[in-house]
Amino acid sequence: MSHTFEELVAKQRAADEAHTRVEHLREMYGPPAQVRWTALQSETYETAVRAWRDLARDLQAALADYAHTTGRPRPDIESEVARAAYPDGG
Repeated sequence: MSHTFEELVAKQRAADEAHTRVEHLREMYGPPAQVRWTALQSETYETAVRAWRDLARDLQAALADYAHTTGRPRPDIESEVARAAYPDGG
């Protein structure tokens, strides 16, 4: 499946937002080794981690596909996507 550069940028933002959500939950719930989480907290956290992992995996596959399709080096594309996703350094 061929991806556009704009799709890569959107995937990057989505993966980063999911990662931020995981970090927020970890901060809010406390370290799992020190604080006993409720079943709901554990389920919420695990769902967030799975979403982040899936989005990150999809991004990596799309980056590889785009690099292959365009014949350009993947690290260059990754840098360009990151700059486009957060032009202000976000």
